[in-house]
Amino acid sequence: MTAPVFLAEGLAAARPGATVSLDGPEGRHAVSVRRLRVGEELVLTDGAGTGVHGTVTAVSGKDHLDVEVTAVRTEEAPAPRITVVQALPKGDRGELAVETMTETGVDAVVPWQAARCVTRWKAERGTKALAKWRATAREAGKQSRRLTFPHVAEAATTEDVARLLAGADLAAVLHEEGSTPLATAPLPESGEIVLVVGPEGGVSPEELTTFAEAGAHPYRLGPSVLRTSTAGTAAAALLLGRTGRWG
Repeated sequence: MTAPVFLAEGLAAARPGATVSLDGPEGRHAVSVRRLRVGEELVLTDGAGTGVHGTVTAVSGKDHLDVEVTAVRTEEAPAPRITVVQALPKGDRGELAVETMTETGVDAVVPWQAARCVTRWKAERGTKALAKWRATAREAGKQSRRLTFPHVAEAATTEDVARLLAGADLAAVLHEEGSTPLATAPLPESGEIVLVVGPEGGVSPEELTTFAEAGAHPYRLGPSVLRTSTAGTAAAALLLGRTGRWG
C-alpha cells in the first residue's frame, strides 16, 4: 500500500536522519482518523515542491506525531506551466473540475465569472465557494501524491482573463466552433500556457472578441462537446502529453 500523504510546513530544511513533527488538523487526521502508529511510513509535503518520506517514531495525544526523515525529494518548476481559466459551473461541478484538473497535473486554476455563467459568486457565497475550490485542490493534491499543489486564484473578470492571456506564451480558448484542433496548436517549450474553458452556455461573442484582441485563438478538442467541468481536464491531459510532462 502506498504511504499516506499529509500537508506540513517547514520542510525545506528537512534532511535524512532528522525528525520533523506533524500536528494540527493534519496531525489529527494522521493520528485519530488514519490511526498511524510507530513504525509506519508516510509522506509529508509542503504543497510547494518539497516532499519528505519518513517513518513515525512517536505518537502523542490525538494530533501529534514525530517522523524520522528517510528521504527528501524536490520538484523543479514545470515547463511549460499550464493555467486553466475555469468558468463557474453549476452546483458541485466546480469542485469536480478542480479535483480532476489537480489529479491530472494543472498548475493553476482561475475561477472566471463569464457572462453566461448561471452561478454567481457574490459576497459570502463567493468566499465560501472559493474556499471549497482551494480545499478541493489541496485534498486532490494529497490524494494524487503531488508535491506541488495548483494555485487557485481569486475569481477573475473577463478583463482580468484578457490580461492573463496577453502575457501567455500560448493563449487558447476552447470553443466548439474553433477551426483548429488543440492537438495541432504550436506549443512553447517553456513559459505559460493559458487555457480558457467557457460555461455551459458557451463563451459569448463579446468575450471571444476581447480574448482575440489579447492574442488568444479558439481551439476545439474533438468531435464531441464536453461539459465545462470535464473540458479542462481533457484539454490539460492532451497538453501534458504533447509537452512531454507526462513523458
